[in-house]
Amino acid sequence: MSTNTLKNSFASDNTSTACSEVMEAVIAANSGVANSYGDDVYSKRLQDILNETFETEVVYFPCVSGTAANALALSALTPSHGKIFCHAMSHINTDECGAPEFFTGGAKLVPISTNNGKIKPSDLEELIRGKGNVHSAQPATLSITQSTEVGALYQIDEIKALSATAHKHDLHVHMDGARFANGLVALDTTPAEMTWKAGIDVLSFGGTKNGCLAAEAVVFFKPELVQAFPFKHKRAGQLLSKMRFISAQLEAYISDDVWLRNARHANKMAARLSQGLVEIPGIELAYPTESNEIFAHMPEEMIAAVNKLGYKITEGELDETAPPRFVTSWNTDEQEIHEFLSIIRSVT
Repeated sequence: MSTNTLKNSFASDNTSTACSEVMEAVIAANSGVANSYGDDVYSKRLQDILNETFETEVVYFPCVSGTAANALALSALTPSHGKIFCHAMSHINTDECGAPEFFTGGAKLVPISTNNGKIKPSDLEELIRGKGNVHSAQPATLSITQSTEVGALYQIDEIKALSATAHKHDLHVHMDGARFANGLVALDTTPAEMTWKAGIDVLSFGGTKNGCLAAEAVVFFKPELVQAFPFKHKRAGQLLSKMRFISAQLEAYISDDVWLRNARHANKMAARLSQGLVEIPGIELAYPTESNEIFAHMPEEMIAAVNKLGYKITEGELDETAPPRFVTSWNTDEQEIHEFLSIIRSVT
């Protein structure tokens, strides 16, 4: 383990490499010729794989970033005069540089603040107002994140209750699944149960944080919602001419349960790191560790001492008052955890 690798190990699951199965698939796809713009054999096979994975016929559109997937998905569900209800800490509200507003043509984000990263039906009910009032942006979409920005998990019954509330008010329901696999294995459920069977209309299906090179997808569970989406996809620069390289990644990622193994490992490593942190005097978890993200309150002098050694502890990930965040990845090694905990213990 090199020092530079260790120093960046727990900053984000974006810092990890792509897994070997994905890289091998990209290399294999880099042979011969293939039809362009998604009319290739890899993309066609991926369609069948996604249909089987979600136990229903879906319509999917590959993207190269989570921001693009989220913003485009919301643009399909929300008119420019619409409201998008989301958690205040959601990435669409805090980390996407106004992309959802831009791609929807000006839809209004309505952030909902709670202390656990999750929205309850009653939270949503309180804010749905102005329907039919020309002076008010119109309620249109609910967006939830699984797993959430604090690593918490919506239980299946919670997703169903939220979706039912949203649909009762004629809102569409979007799921930001940047860490979809981590939530899936933590709940020990199926992709179908956690999405369309629970009322999700459109999913931003994430792969990049869990072993892909750069591969996400917008997955529609209701074909009637697609409408002009192919044109939005193209105008956003997400219809790649060599789409086979994105589809090949996702095909390898889902096949043979690679994505599930990767996520299980990341979650397992998070549990071990979390347990090690709370055993150190002065450290307390800010939220329960339910997936692969850990938030822990640490004394300022401890943070300063660790940072002085060059091991940058990420603060303010959610906002300027947020506790330090640690994220484990598909390839996190137990030795990395032992070494990092030893470093923190050494400054106590």
